[in-house]
Order: sequence, then C-alpha cells, then structure tokens
Amino acid sequence: MENLNFIPILVATLIPTILGMIYYNPKVLGNAWMQTIGKTEEELQAGMNIPVMSVIGLVLGFLLSFFLNAVVELTHKDVNAAGELIYASDHTFGHGALHGALFALVFFGVPFIMHGLYEQKGWKNILIHLGYWVLTFAVMSGVLDAWN
Repeated sequence: MENLNFIPILVATLIPTILGMIYYNPKVLGNAWMQTIGKTEEELQAGMNIPVMSVIGLVLGFLLSFFLNAVVELTHKDVNAAGELIYASDHTFGHGALHGALFALVFFGVPFIMHGLYEQKGWKNILIHLGYWVLTFAVMSGVLDAWN
C-alpha cells in the first residue's frame, strides 16, 4: 500500500450505489425484497431523505473501498526463497472478484444469516441481501485488483 492509487478506490466507492440502484430496482429484485419486509415502494420513499442517504452512502462506500483495497493487496503478498516480502502478479479482475466474493460470503454471510434467523426475516430476505453484497464486493475487488 506504499503506492496507494486513489483513482480505483474512488471508482470502487461508486459501485455499491450503482449496483444497489440496479439490484434493488423493482424490475430486478426490488419487488421481491419489498415483499419480504412487507412494504411498498411508496412507504419506503416516504421515509427517505435522499440527499443525506446519498452522502452517507458515498462516505461508507469510500470506507469499504479503502479497506477492501488493503485486503486485495494483502492477497498478493508472498515470501520468496530468500525470505523477502514480494507481491504476486495475479492482478486481474477475476482474481480480485473471487477474493471479494469469498470475503463477502464469510464476513457478510455469517452475520446476515445469524441476524436474519434471529429476526425471523426468512431465507428470501437473507439471500437477497447476501447476493447484493457478494456481487458488490466481487465487482469492487475485481476493479481494485485489475487496476493495481
């Protein structure tokens, strides 16, 4: 991380918002998700402050992107025969996406399933949210890894 490049981090910051607008669109999985929480689109929009939510979303997206970049970089560290720390060369979108998806499955999957079961959310709700975060982390990590 000594040569930190903020351009891919800033691009990856936008990914949760862009994918969220697509993924939770009523024509994709939005209607299924709203059904699992028992709300309509009108009810959800009535309680939203879009400017505040957008700013908070971008700040949180930046935090995710920044630290996910560190995780992606850690997957490339290796030690050569002389005991020196080196960086591996598998900087590809697919490599990053795989690590991002696995990271999300473990670090989001476990808590989402645990909370969902205790809150009696149902498997459909749990899997819709988990699918979003696995996809989001895969794309973010893929972009971050390919760009480095």
